[in-house]
This record gives sequence, structure tokens and C-alpha cells, in this order.
Amino acid sequence: MRIAVFSTKPYDRRFLEQANQAHGHELVYLDPRLTAETAALAAGFRCVCAFVNDRLDREVLQLLQANGTELIALRSAGFNHVDLPEARRLGMTVVRVPAYSPHAVAEHAVALLLSLNRMTFRAYNRVREGNFSLDGLLGFDLCGKTVGVVGTGEIGLIFSRIMRGFGCKVLASDPFPKADAEALVQYVPLETLLADADIISLHCPLTPQTDHLIDAQAIARMKDGVVLINTGRGRVVDTKAVIDALKSGKIGRLGLDVYEEEEQLFFQDLSQGVISDDTFMRLTTFPNVLITGHQAFFTTEALTNIAETTLANISAFERGNGTLHRIAADHVV
Repeated sequence: MRIAVFSTKPYDRRFLEQANQAHGHELVYLDPRLTAETAALAAGFRCVCAFVNDRLDREVLQLLQANGTELIALRSAGFNHVDLPEARRLGMTVVRVPAYSPHAVAEHAVALLLSLNRMTFRAYNRVREGNFSLDGLLGFDLCGKTVGVVGTGEIGLIFSRIMRGFGCKVLASDPFPKADAEALVQYVPLETLLADADIISLHCPLTPQTDHLIDAQAIARMKDGVVLINTGRGRVVDTKAVIDALKSGKIGRLGLDVYEEEEQLFFQDLSQGVISDDTFMRLTTFPNVLITGHQAFFTTEALTNIAETTLANISAFERGNGTLHRIAADHVV
């Protein structure tokens, strides 16, 4: 099958080419993000392969369908950027990678936490400049702290297990608690988690219920000086409310691998220009904020699994048999 692969980087091509040796599809790599302006590049392609910041709203889906696209193959687990009811109305199939490496994301969340706690990112720059002062680098023992985990899918539970290894008490909030996780975490209402946790890590998908879940009201319930980590989806956090909380000291440390307006920033080199997102730039001015550019998934194991599952989905669709990780219009995570 001919496949238009949007938002491709050299690493995408490397892992897709390796995986494609077992499938033999014709992969056409396109650098731009998929938007209404670039959808015409997919004309004549039965399948479009998209990533997390590609736009698959009603307008784009209609353009793709009119030009012959039948299958949307996501190189991601998340699908909040897809208008699923419209895809169903148009008769388009949407597939995803339900799991690629939950360890990758969970371990990156831990990396953000550890670096923020001991301020190693600041210490690294200081030492390179000959500054060996310890002022501003004071951390705390993780052992004995209470960690709140919002979302107990595979990633959230792996993160919880790691935190238990540090000697932490782990509270969890999830609308669908897992009975087999109760030996690992203590399920509590979200309000209790927000009030009792020293560290809060977000591992929930973006849904209408979690959009700006962490807003000014939620932050007000938190402990003073709380550590907040988000490796889930950017819009789970109200960035402006978080900035206010950083200014007041309510949030003591903030680690982000996602950002609610990241589609205009992440996965590209903007170092030679001026970034016009004032909210994002304000975040970067805080000494107790650590931001990475949506790299939590970025491991050899994860990229291998993403490529293999994506192409296996496409092959199953083409053959009409095999495992097809299809997303229904009313899919609930």
C-alpha cells in the first residue's frame, strides 16, 4: 500500500524502514505536519500515517477522504487530535499503537522528578562555568514522601512501582481503578490525592473530563511547594494557572514533557528564530521548571514497537485479517 507519512524525522524513517522489510509497503515521507494546508500532499494515498501533533479535525479528514484516503494510521497511543465521529461518518478507519513502551514514559517522568529535586540541570551549567556554589540546589529525600499518580494505565502503574522502590507512599486516582493494582497503590478521590501528595505525576489521557483537570481550583487544593510532573497530554494542565502557582510558590517544582500549545513548537529546531508563544517563554524563565520537548517516548524500544505496530496495522487493514488496533468513534480509554 502507498502510505503518506507526515511529520517525519530521520529517526522515524530509520525505524519505519527497518520494520517495513517485513511488509513491503511504499512509504512516502513528508516533513510537514498534517494540516488543512498540507492535506493535499496526501492526494491519491489510500493510507495516511500521522503523529501526535498532526491535525485530523473535520476539515482535514474531509480533504483526505475526498482525495482517496481510507485509513488513518496513528504512530501514537493518544488520539485526542482526531475527530473520530467525523472519521466514522466518512467511512474512514483509524488505527493506533495502543502500547509501545510504557517503561520509556514512566522512566522519563522519574528522570524529570529526580533532576528537578536535586536541580542537576542547573548544577551542570554552574560547574561548566566554574561555579561550585550549592545555593539554590537544595533537594529533599524521596523516601517517605507521598506521591500522587493520576491515571493508572500501564505507564502510571510502572511509575508507581518505581516510586515504591524509592520508599514512597503512592496514592492513585482513576475513574476505572484496577483491582490488581491495590497492592501497589492506594486509590483515593482526586481531591484527596491533590491535598495529600508531595509529588503529583499526571499519566491520564486527554478527554473532555481531563481537559484542564489541573486548573486554578485543583492547584489551590495542593500542598504548598508541591512538585508537579506531566508526561501525559499538555491540555491536562492549565498553563496560565500553573504560572500563577509558580509565582506564588504554591508549585515548588514543575516538570513538563508536554505543553498544551506544543504543536507549534515541538519536534522542530526553532533556535535561529524568535518564539512567539509568550506563555511558553514565561515558563522557561522560572529556575524551578524543567521542560523537555515531548521526548518521553523516545527510546529505541519504543520507536521499534511504534514502527512495527503501525505497519502491522496497515497490513492487517490491507489484507482484511490480522490484529487491527482500531479506534471506535465512541472509544473510551
